[in-house]
Amino acid sequence: MKKALLAMSLAMSCMAVGMTSAVAQEPYPSRPITLVVPFPPGGSTDTMGRVMAKALGDVLGQSVVVENKGGAGTVIGASYVTKAAPDGYTLLVSSGTTFTVNPAIRTNMPYDPVKSFEPLGIVGRTGLVLLANPKVPVHNLKEFVAYVKDPANKQPPYGSYGTGTTSQFVGEAFLAEAGLQMAHIPYKGSAPAMTDLIGGQIPFTFDTVSAAIPQVKQGTVRAIALSSPKRSKFFPDLPTFVEQGYAGPEMDTWFMVVAPRGLPAAVKTKLEAALQTAVANPEVQKNLEAQGFEPDYGSAADGEALIQKELPIMRDIAERAHIKLD
Repeated sequence: MKKALLAMSLAMSCMAVGMTSAVAQEPYPSRPITLVVPFPPGGSTDTMGRVMAKALGDVLGQSVVVENKGGAGTVIGASYVTKAAPDGYTLLVSSGTTFTVNPAIRTNMPYDPVKSFEPLGIVGRTGLVLLANPKVPVHNLKEFVAYVKDPANKQPPYGSYGTGTTSQFVGEAFLAEAGLQMAHIPYKGSAPAMTDLIGGQIPFTFDTVSAAIPQVKQGTVRAIALSSPKRSKFFPDLPTFVEQGYAGPEMDTWFMVVAPRGLPAAVKTKLEAALQTAVANPEVQKNLEAQGFEPDYGSAADGEALIQKELPIMRDIAERAHIKLD
């Protein structure tokens, strides 16, 4: 009897091992993938995430579901992903806010921008632009500097889409470069800042190209200068800060897809290749451009290098401008 029970136990153990082995050998992906967006629905990152989820799903032959986990300047969503199993079934798409801005302005971070994530690829960018209310007599950076320095204008303020966002960072970097003093008015998002700019409650704001496109085309705001290293295809006649005589800032908003650190090599390779294929698809590029993004694929190595390059720059800006959230 004991021998029979022992034999049965061994048989069941072998079956369990076999089943575990079979599961481990299942081709990736064998079930839906979750793509976390660390912002509420409707923003630029959410738009980017939904375009890329559809594109990745088409390439991988498996559904990719967007899950919004907004709050705390992307910290909630990013932290959620770092706690997930590094198996390729939980991914994050986010902007530089997650990887280079938060570490520069927050002391107690629940994740490390380098050690906690496995970059899979850069998927697109949108520039940052200085905007003015059309009633303000400013059409270029020379006129902007003169206007701000004029005592008659009583040191006008500028708006951003939030404390510690890239819009504040680009604003503070430029003000330091130009030797200007302006009060910063942070808004809870791009939409309310744009509304006040159009209404004349604030004379200037820094925002993304994707947010500015419809307003500039309608003439409700005026574009003054672009902070990207090169001109935007959406505003080909708008000179950059550098072209208008200022050494910086050369900054834009970029978007990257990452996984929790520790991803199996084969899964990482497959996801990298899928991202590259997705971004190269003309239909995907068309969809991204329709939302004001410039498709711009970069490999996992490019993503790692970008974070390493931008982190000290953001920390320097935060220190000089005294930008802190805790």
